Amino acid sequence: MLKSVHLFGCSSGFVSNLLKPNSIVGFSLNFISSKRLPTSSSCSSSRLSCASSGSMFLAPRTASFKAFCGSTCSEANQDGTSTSPLSMSESPPPSSSTVVHSAERIRNVRFCQWCGGQTKHGIPDDEEKLRAICTVCGKITYQNPKMVVGCLIHHDDKILLCKRKIEPSYGLWTLPAGYMEIGESAVDGAIRETLEEANAEVEVTSPFAQLDIPLIGQTYIIFRGKLKKPHFSPGPESIECRLFSLDDIPFDSLAFSSMLVTLKLYVEDVKAGRVSFHYGTINKRPGTGASDIHAYTLDYHLRL
Repeated sequence: MLKSVHLFGCSSGFVSNLLKPNSIVGFSLNFISSKRLPTSSSCSSSRLSCASSGSMFLAPRTASFKAFCGSTCSEANQDGTSTSPLSMSESPPPSSSTVVHSAERIRNVRFCQWCGGQTKHGIPDDEEKLRAICTVCGKITYQNPKMVVGCLIHHDDKILLCKRKIEPSYGLWTLPAGYMEIGESAVDGAIRETLEEANAEVEVTSPFAQLDIPLIGQTYIIFRGKLKKPHFSPGPESIECRLFSLDDIPFDSLAFSSMLVTLKLYVEDVKAGRVSFHYGTINKRPGTGASDIHAYTLDYHLRL
């Protein structure tokens, strides 16, 4: 039995990186186990392939994938437009900057989170990545992505945005969103963040997007929602809250690339007459800073 299972890229996301290209069947499932699997198992190493048709959650990369997601997948260009149904772009390998940032974060773990002992840094047996290993109790510290949850509120054909009163990105616009807390669901967290930042009581109607950002170890889950009452006002972390028509969204004054991607996808969906669920990986272009929200590619875009 597995004591625990963690999906790469996201611990509780809808799609996340459980969708991985596989040269044989199209997709595979990744997991981490606290116990090693027996070599006789059909699962090789830490990769569980969906080899049987219909017996696992994911089917091969054919029209049968449609049965899993209930719709079609599309390959996205760099600007996020759809080109070909029932196809998807190959997820690129991790960039060198992502690998470097990951190693730097691990090296900053100097003490064990269980016993407080000093850590050493190395690659454990049967693993491939640098880890922080306690020199006292021998336990390994694993760092997992942070979950950011928020709401895309559509009211009277307009979108609710908040102008940030805190760093980073002070004075720039964002959807109400923030880090998910221990003990709450993604939906609960999105509702809470909207209340905190916009003093707005909302009802979540459907998931809209999951966006992984490997470089900074974050996963965004954005829900569509509606106001329970037509009232909102700036919370302690907001300077101003305002409803924007789709044509007036301040795309050049948004706080983060994740907000830019989310709002672009939503505007495209509304203009196309069908709002979909989106998964994608936001990769910043080499040599650009976090403040340059336009310097990204949206890779492995799935439109479901």
